[in-house]
Amino acid sequence: MKFVGGSLCLDFVNTVDAWAGSPGRAPLQPYGDTPIREKIVDYNALVRWGRLAFAISETDASHLIERGASHPHDASATLLRALRLRRTLYRILKAVLQRWEPECTDLDVLHRELAIARKHERLGFREGSFHWTWDDASEPLDRIIWPVTRSAADLLTSAELNRLRQCKGEECGWLFLDTSRNRSRHWCDMSDCGNRDKVRRFRLRT
Repeated sequence: MKFVGGSLCLDFVNTVDAWAGSPGRAPLQPYGDTPIREKIVDYNALVRWGRLAFAISETDASHLIERGASHPHDASATLLRALRLRRTLYRILKAVLQRWEPECTDLDVLHRELAIARKHERLGFREGSFHWTWDDASEPLDRIIWPVTRSAADLLTSAELNRLRQCKGEECGWLFLDTSRNRSRHWCDMSDCGNRDKVRRFRLRT
């Protein structure tokens, strides 16, 4: 797992090896991309990603894995919801990049998940300041989805959205926020896609 998106929701979208256009789709079709080589293969992988991304604590992760083991059907349903949300976020963000209007069905999926997350938000106070926290007394399996959804809503309504970019590497397509001074970042990670492109261009020249 790599965390190069600059936003929790973007790192979640990047939990595939790559995004690639489906065969036979029009090249300018914003919703024709499909994931290549899945990284979130089960509910436990989803929880482990959440822990690595600091979306949940180590204690929460342990509790969720235990609860998922005792409620496998609910865990599988939560995984399907998470993967549907990931694809939805990718489609919406890809539409933003291409300056197309997002599909209403995609917005509906995001609205439903956001409504669920908002019901569990609580305003907490710690060390002299207020902060948003979650009502997780019942340890619901889908709490791993809530911070991702809130992150997406925050990004889509912020000025940071104009920094959204997609990696130009072959078989990549990861999303990230370009925080470079002159906004010239082309790669998700210079050490990976950037170097591969350098090697490819060198071979073409020689």
